[in-house]
Amino acid sequence: MTNDKKIPTLYEWAGGMPVFEKLTDTFYKKVLADPLLEPVFKHMSPEHQQHVAHFIAEVFGGPKTYSEQEGSHFKMVHKHLGKHLTEQHRKRWIALLLATADELQLPDDPEFRSAFVGYIEWGTRIAVINSQENTLDMDAEQPMPKWGWGETGGPYMP
Repeated sequence: MTNDKKIPTLYEWAGGMPVFEKLTDTFYKKVLADPLLEPVFKHMSPEHQQHVAHFIAEVFGGPKTYSEQEGSHFKMVHKHLGKHLTEQHRKRWIALLLATADELQLPDDPEFRSAFVGYIEWGTRIAVINSQENTLDMDAEQPMPKWGWGETGGPYMP
C-alpha cells in the first residue's frame, strides 16, 4: 500500500511568497512602531522586509530567492553580529510576528503553527547568541536552514 498524498511544504501551506512578503511588510511596520524594537531596526535597509520574507520562505521550502540573489545563511547570521540583542528583544519580536501571523490569517492548524513557532523560536535564539559576538566562526558556505513539519535536528551544539 502506498501513500500518494503529497505533503506540502510549509511555504506552500502558508500560501506562497505573497503571504511571506505581506507578513514581513506588516510585521516590520509594527516593529518600527514598537519602543523596544524600533531602535534596533530603525536603520534597516528599505529592502530588509523583503529579504527576511525571502529568507523565511526559502527555509520553509520555497524558492531559493534569498540564497541565489540576496545573500546566504552566513550573511544573514553576520548581520546580527554585535547587535547585542536581549531576551526581551527576542520575546517582543516573536510576539509581534505571531500577532501579525494571526492578523493576516496564516494557517492556524496545530501542525503549521507548531512548525512556524518552532522555527521562530530557534531562529531568534540563534540570532541572540550570534548578536553577542563581534566575529563569526562559521563556514561561509554553510547551507540555508531547512524547516519541515516538526523535526529539530538534535540539540544545539555550536
